[in-house]
Amino acid sequence: MKTVRLSEADNVVTAKAPLEVGQEGAIQPIPRGHKMATQDIAKGAPVLKYAQLIGYAAEDIAKGSHVHTHNLEFRNVDMAYEFGTNLRPVEPSEKIDTFMGYRRATGRVGTRNYIAVLTSVNCSATAARMIAQHFTDDKLAAYPNVDGVVAFVHGTGCAMGGDGTGFELLQRTLWGYARNPNVGGVLMAGLGCEMMQIDWLIEAYGLTPGPLFQTMNIQDVGGLRRTVELGIQKITAMLPEVNKATRQECPASELMVALQCGGSDAWSGITANPAVGYACDLLVAQGGTGVLAETPEIYGAEHLLTARAANRQIGDKLIDLIHWWEGYTERNGGSMDNNPSPGNKKGGLTTILEKSLGAAAKGGTTPLNGVYKYAEPVTAKGFTFMDSPGYDPASVTGQIASGCNLVCFTTGRGSAFGAKPSPSMKVATNTEMYSRLHEDMDINAGTIISDGTTVEQVGREIYEMWLRMASGEQSKSEAQGLGDYEFVPWQVGAVM
Repeated sequence: MKTVRLSEADNVVTAKAPLEVGQEGAIQPIPRGHKMATQDIAKGAPVLKYAQLIGYAAEDIAKGSHVHTHNLEFRNVDMAYEFGTNLRPVEPSEKIDTFMGYRRATGRVGTRNYIAVLTSVNCSATAARMIAQHFTDDKLAAYPNVDGVVAFVHGTGCAMGGDGTGFELLQRTLWGYARNPNVGGVLMAGLGCEMMQIDWLIEAYGLTPGPLFQTMNIQDVGGLRRTVELGIQKITAMLPEVNKATRQECPASELMVALQCGGSDAWSGITANPAVGYACDLLVAQGGTGVLAETPEIYGAEHLLTARAANRQIGDKLIDLIHWWEGYTERNGGSMDNNPSPGNKKGGLTTILEKSLGAAAKGGTTPLNGVYKYAEPVTAKGFTFMDSPGYDPASVTGQIASGCNLVCFTTGRGSAFGAKPSPSMKVATNTEMYSRLHEDMDINAGTIISDGTTVEQVGREIYEMWLRMASGEQSKSEAQGLGDYEFVPWQVGAVM
């Protein structure tokens, strides 16, 4: 068979290879990864995939026709939500899996040991980069337990107007990076007159300056050159202390994995995302935490998550996020169907409903134990959700700020992505792309289609790599040096 049917209820199938007229009943060419109607579908009738609605026929669609953007239309969803009706708690694993991590004074465990140079405002970005760039590999050679000095710079921090939402988001993000267990030491650099005052951040979040948390402002220090020199001095003094951290055996329950996808295609919801979901279930059985995000990319699938909500309050939080996004896009003249991207559509995804159904699979099958704001600390164990846009760098930035010490990123079109201080692994959805971008892909979930490997087998492979990566094994993106430029705090609100 050259097609995949995901449910007997579906009226479309997905082409495993390009179909010519006459193959598998096609009456017109069907590109690889795209949908073909398996029955006549009248104009206005629902189109089903995963036994779920993905859109409505924009015209009469004949059996064997190509179903895509030219004849499938999106409509805003109006779901009837159920809460806690699909609770499948996972049995705790009898075998305790472990990894070699850095246990911090807070009790949390890091998978890496970085020094972070954080900026309160864009005006101090150049100073931060100059400070971090001073610490080349040869200067760090004497500190083998330090993974590097990284500047986390951004394009905001001042002239922030509106209701304060953007200011709060940036505060939580900066605080979250300063407290992420993969960060052993912090230098925070500001200009001095910006809205995002470092002193306010310290007061608001109870940060305590000391040998491993230093601050400075360009205006107080006396200019760029002096700031860079002082910053280098501060980090040079910090290095021996950060280097004292050593890896020790820690349970897998200390892992918090950011579940992410980007450059998705039609295979994302069939191969890589379900495999990551199985790995998430394995992690939850160990007492660990998986964090799904990208609220616009669960739109149309949120009813599947509310049915898994551990209680009504958690489910209501998720629905409130959906309603906020509907209003947000409307206020800005957009549509929830602005996502999928052109690349997603080329890969066979037609509507956000179809994309969301596949994206939600990354969360596995266990109960939804918590819903959090962007960059808010994730405190629940098990499967959780964090609000974020669908833009990958902004979403992952929020997940790391929430405490994630690993990132698992599925991709179908291909994505070169890393996100210091948390190592990122890539899971390819199809063998063709994996072969083409093998230097960037860690695991090929495409074998589920090309070789008959099971979702469970690939999921186990993913989970086992999480443990190795947490112990220090570099992912391919990490080995190539990715991750210095992917710090992208979500900006909401007017720029004044």
